[in-house]
Parts: sequence; C-alpha cells; structure tokens
Amino acid sequence: MSGLDAIDVDVVVVGAGQAGLSGAYHLARAGIDHVVLDHSPRPGGAWQFRWPSLTYGKVHGMHSLPGMELTGADPLRPSAEVIGGYFAAYEEHFGLHVRRPVDVTAVREGPAGRLLVESTAGAWSARALINATGTWDRPFWPRYPGQELFRGRQLHTANYPGPQEFAGARVVVVGGGTSAVQHLLEVAEVAARTTWVTRRPPVFRDGGFGEAEGRAAVALVEERVRRGLPPQSVVSVTGLPLNEAVRAGLASGVLDRRPMFERLTTTGAAWADGRRVEADVILWATGFRAAIDHLAPLRLREPGGGIRVEGTRAVRDERVHLVGYGPSASTVGANRAGAAATRAVRRLLAAGAPLEAPAPARSAR
Repeated sequence: MSGLDAIDVDVVVVGAGQAGLSGAYHLARAGIDHVVLDHSPRPGGAWQFRWPSLTYGKVHGMHSLPGMELTGADPLRPSAEVIGGYFAAYEEHFGLHVRRPVDVTAVREGPAGRLLVESTAGAWSARALINATGTWDRPFWPRYPGQELFRGRQLHTANYPGPQEFAGARVVVVGGGTSAVQHLLEVAEVAARTTWVTRRPPVFRDGGFGEAEGRAAVALVEERVRRGLPPQSVVSVTGLPLNEAVRAGLASGVLDRRPMFERLTTTGAAWADGRRVEADVILWATGFRAAIDHLAPLRLREPGGGIRVEGTRAVRDERVHLVGYGPSASTVGANRAGAAATRAVRRLLAAGAPLEAPAPARSAR
C-alpha cells in the first residue's frame, strides 16, 4: 500500500482498551491531531470478551480511566457489561471517536520519516504511534507430547464459557495465575472432578499489597523489558491473593496443586512417575503474549525476543510508544503510560519528526 494513499495525522493510537483510551484522552487534552483504531466490535477492550461468571466484584483490580470515575457499579453484574458500558460512556463523554472494527495489519516505514499504518480501513501516515494492543488476541498454548492425541476437549481461558459447560466432567486446569484459580473455584462446584497442575508451586500472598509492594513488582517486569526480553505480566510477580474464597479452596482440596504432567494421553494426563489422571477437558489458563505482530516490519525486537522499552518508548524507534506493555500492563499502569506516552510524543512533535528512518539499534548483548 502506497504512502501516497494514506491520510496524514500526527499520531495513530492502535487499540482502545484502558491504555489506548488513556493515551487518546491525553492526546485530545494536548490538542494533538490523532486517530484511534480498534479491532474490537464495541467499546470495552478485552473486558468485553470476559466470561459471564466473572462479575465486577471478582475483578482483580480495576482503576478508573483518567478524568472520569467508575462509580456505583453493581458487583454482581458481569464485568464485561460494567466495564464495557463504562468505556462506551467514556468515549462518548470525551468525544474520542474511536474507529471500529478496524484491524491494523502492519506498521512500516513510510515516506519522509513518517510511519505508514496499514489497516482494513485504509492507511494513515503518522509522525508517531501509540501501540495499545494488549495481549488478549494472543493466547499462549504450551506444547506437550500427546496433545494432539487427547480425545477430550481442550480450550483456553480466552474461550472460557463459564462453569456451566463443565457439569459432570473431569477437568484438568493448567496454569498458576489468578484466572486458573478463578476457573478452578467455579468449575469445582459442578464438575465430577478437578485437577490443578502448574509448572511452579503457586505463591499465595497473605496480607495487604501496598504501594511499596506494587513498585517492587513493577520494577521486576520493567527490568525485563529494559533488557529486551518478552515481558511478564505484573500479576505474575505479585502472587495470588489469599482471600476468603481461596482459603476455602485450599481447605477443601480444590486448590491442591500437582506438578506439571509429562504428556497427554488419549484419555487424560500422565506424569513421569507413572501417575495418571483421566480427563474430559483440559483447560489451559496459561496466559497471553503481547499482540505486536503488526509492528514486525519496523524490526523492533531484540535478540531476547521482546521489544526493549525505556519509559514507553521503543529503544529502536523513538516514534513508537508501547502502552499496556510490560510494566504498564495493569489498569493503573496503563493510565500512567498513556500520559507518559503523550508527553514524549509532544516532545517529538515539537522537535520535528525525523526526516529519515532511524538507524538500526545495536543488538542487545
């Protein structure tokens, strides 16, 4: 697609979840010409795809978007409805004019030092990009021997329908995060049997999680992206909250964890020591990876597999900012990243966009 056919704009924001809307809010306040492209069918970011049994009261931390609080939400309503409605109201209130559904297919070098953003709705020529595509579109499926032989059902958290479809079934839940625990506690109420397996022993966090603990957790994730490694989620380094429901699950044996199986068989899972578990369903609660394939033409990845980021800026290209990536992959982090990216973009625009592509950065050692 030729850059001559593209619409000129100062900034393209890709994604309209928490991070993208925060970026759009701050860009609008700064008077910066921008467009927001979102591939989802309606407002709500990844929240709109969450399973119905994840009510707002069960959400693992949700911070309001900048400039408009989320108040008075019914904790018993599905989080998809509550947060989807809130995001829709937010877009309307601030006149953010998100274009959807639009799939961004590639971001590449354009004419005169600009970025060419190609999409299913046409192309934009931008001086800067705020990428807020999150992870929901890239569920991670680990590979284990025998996976293709298993005759039962395999599904991922991204397609989890709620507990009702597992009534009377023997279910193996794989994963050590909060989604795995939530699935287990729900499914165990209707399933014939549940088995929990994780690669590493789960770490439960008893007591409060204050500002100091939060900073320490974010710092661990931040260090990875500074080194150009694929980011871990902030939640993965905070541990599992030991709330009343989790305590009950531990006491009942539902959260009695087993080490990772060696392979799958036609009828279940098998361990190296000879143990076997028969199963009807394998539920992979194994997380997600950053959805950044559309940035591949810019060659931003480091040898370690991730994009090296300082603040929100991609080290290999100062025109590209990643929000909701690595240390900002939380609702409060996404808010702050949207503001930080806008400040950096303002400086870039004030200095003038580069007239030619940046020189390739040296590989990380």
